[in-house]
Formats: sequence, C-alpha cells, structure tokens
Amino acid sequence: MTNVAKPPGLPFFQQAARDVRFLTGLLRKRPFNVLIQVTNRCNMRCSFCDFWSNGVSPKLELNVADYQRIAAEMATLGSFLVSVEGGEPLLRPDIVEIVRAFSARHVPVLYTNGWYVNEKKARGLFEAGIAQVGVSIDFPDAQRHDTKRGLKGGYDRAWKAIDTLLAHAPHGSAQVHVMTVLMKENQQDFEALLKLSAARGVGHCVTLLSTDGFRRGKSSDDQMPDAALTPRLLDLWQRYPHFRAFRHYLEHMDTFITRGTMPTCHAGEQSFNIDHVGNVAPCIERIDAIVGNVREASLIDILANLKGLASVAACQDCWTLCRGFSQALGQGASVKSLIDLSRRMRSS
Repeated sequence: MTNVAKPPGLPFFQQAARDVRFLTGLLRKRPFNVLIQVTNRCNMRCSFCDFWSNGVSPKLELNVADYQRIAAEMATLGSFLVSVEGGEPLLRPDIVEIVRAFSARHVPVLYTNGWYVNEKKARGLFEAGIAQVGVSIDFPDAQRHDTKRGLKGGYDRAWKAIDTLLAHAPHGSAQVHVMTVLMKENQQDFEALLKLSAARGVGHCVTLLSTDGFRRGKSSDDQMPDAALTPRLLDLWQRYPHFRAFRHYLEHMDTFITRGTMPTCHAGEQSFNIDHVGNVAPCIERIDAIVGNVREASLIDILANLKGLASVAACQDCWTLCRGFSQALGQGASVKSLIDLSRRMRSS
C-alpha cells in the first residue's frame, strides 16, 4: 500500500474555518462535544460493554437525513467534536455519508474495532472529512486481545486496519491512532502497546475502563487499574510523543481510582449523547437518563432540558476519555489544555 493515492480530505480553507469555529466556541464556553452511537449492533462481545445487546434493526436507526438535520441544528450552537461510535459504526453501509453530514461544520472522529476496515471504506471516510480514526487494541498480543473482545482474529484485523487507514490518511499519522481501554489486566502492558503504535507510525490514546456506567459490562474480570497509575502515565507521556492525552486527564486518574474528590461533571452543559434511535442523554454513561428524542423534537429544545440536572452534576461514575476531554477543554479551557490540544491531540 505504499503507492496508494491519498484522498484530498477537506480543502484547507474549509478545515481552517472549522478549526477556528471550534476554538471560538471553546473560548466562549459553548457546547462543543457530542457522542453519537450510530448503531448498537456489533460483531464483538467485549466483556466490559453490553451495548451490542441493545441493537435494533437498521431501519429503526437514525438515517443520513436525520444526521444532516442534527448537524445543522448543532451548527446554530457552534462547532462540535463529534465522536462517531457504536456498537461498531462500520456496520453501517452509509457510514461515509453520516461522516459527511457532520464534516462541513463540525470535527468528526470515529472509533472502530477495525474488523470492517478496507481500502474503500478508509478512502471514503477521509474523503468525507473525518478528522481522526481510532482503532481499539487493548493488549500487545493477539490471545488476550481477542479473548477480551470475544472474537478470534480481532487483533490482527485491528493492526491491518491501522495500516490501511494510515495509507489513505491525507495527513498521515495525525489522523490515525490506537485506542486502549486501561484496566487492571493491561496496566503493565501499556508501554509495550506504545512501542507497537510508535513502530507503526500512528498515535495512541487511552480511556479509563468504566465499570459503573449504564450498559457497561459487569464481569468480575474487568477491574480498575491499581492506584499510582498517574505518575507512570505522565512519565510515558513525556517519553512517547505520539501518546495523545491531555495532562489534565492523566493527572486525575489516581484520584478517580481511589474515589477522591474529582472535578464537577458538566455533562449536559457542554457535552451530550445521542444514541442510535435518537434518544438524547447527558452522556454515554447515563444514556438511561433520556430527556428527549431528535425524531420528536428539535435538538435545541431537547438540550434545554439537560441544563442544570442535579443528578449529573453530582455524578462521578466515570473518568473515560470523553469526560476527560470535556473537563480539559470545558468552561473556557486552560492554557495548558489548549497547548495539549494543539501539540498532542492533533499530531503524533
């Protein structure tokens, strides 16, 4: 794939304008982060997730027209980071058009287990304007990864997906990364994983395991890492430039694990979640706290119902990357987090 012709991606002026709108929204403390599960269907059976058990027929999922309308309504509030997720989003045959619906005015990123990535889909995603694609890899060896994900061959397919995406990414490694769920089982393996992603020439992100969120697996095998994780992660952050993380996020890992005092959660104020059938909730961990459906009301009216939910402000159920992203950049963002955004999160 060394001679693959890369798609052009978004024109420079369009991408620059999108970035300016996003930064302006951050500084003005506008909503800026949305997670969208385009499907709950999945080919894997990860022990720490049971979204797959809530899958519905494709005809019941939101369609491209729905996403085009949602993107337009969101644009009246500002420019959003749109995390396109599942289930497995590449099970949607129209996934490229869904990405295209958001890319003109927002910053879409996509997370996949990699199984369905091929040349056509990789090229289509980047042509449609995807900003980054993350591929889930949790262990540096196939046996443990495939066991955790419940599908033999998942590890090899994930690395093949990384190579295919990198070959088609207009901006190369800045647009492709490995995503690792940090848990007790792999806490000693993370540096080995960083070495593998560095050798592949892509970035690497992490998210802390969620054990208390709604529709998260309750396997006794899935446990939080031990405390003293923060200093190790900050050391790796210094030594591996392709480790994409906000320092603010890493600095609070141990506090969360030991159930110390955490920052107030602002889910529902500057971030929210839309599931596969259009239900809107404050976040992916609280998708049972539905405040409306985009098929029945305008998104703007629904979001008004999210503001000031006392149950959300008091919630400390997770320290996943989506919350970390919102906490690092929310409420106007700190200078340190803006530096990390520009120097770490968008490059390798």
